[in-house]
Amino acid sequence: MKWTLEVVVVPVADIDRAKAFYADRLGFVVDHDVTVSPGNRLVQLTPPGSGCSIVIGEGVVPPMPPGSVQGLQLVVPDLVRAHAELVERGVEVGDIRSVGGDPEAVQRGGTALDNVGFVFFSDPDGNGWAVQQISARA
Repeated sequence: MKWTLEVVVVPVADIDRAKAFYADRLGFVVDHDVTVSPGNRLVQLTPPGSGCSIVIGEGVVPPMPPGSVQGLQLVVPDLVRAHAELVERGVEVGDIRSVGGDPEAVQRGGTALDNVGFVFFSDPDGNGWAVQQISARA
């Protein structure tokens, strides 16, 4: 049996602000933006190259406090490049960190950051994201 994670609901206060952040700042693809009826809207966005999407909306998604999702994680083959792209796109992102690995890995970059290199950021509502380097998944 093969199981795939397809969608994660991300609770937000302002759908248009969140959509702009994910699409314009992070470069997620807007798969669809559907208003079923007044107060019932669903926006699905997918990170480039991902098989899993996020959904933001109202009425047709479970009610959760905006900003209550923490620990969402993206994986990239080159964390130094990903960090530079996030900064260039205006995302408030932390410095590159080596978590539980070689403390010198950040200075060396490249494959020294594999599996242990991370950066962290939040969306406008405070939902927390991590970006991890795993070059084998490139």
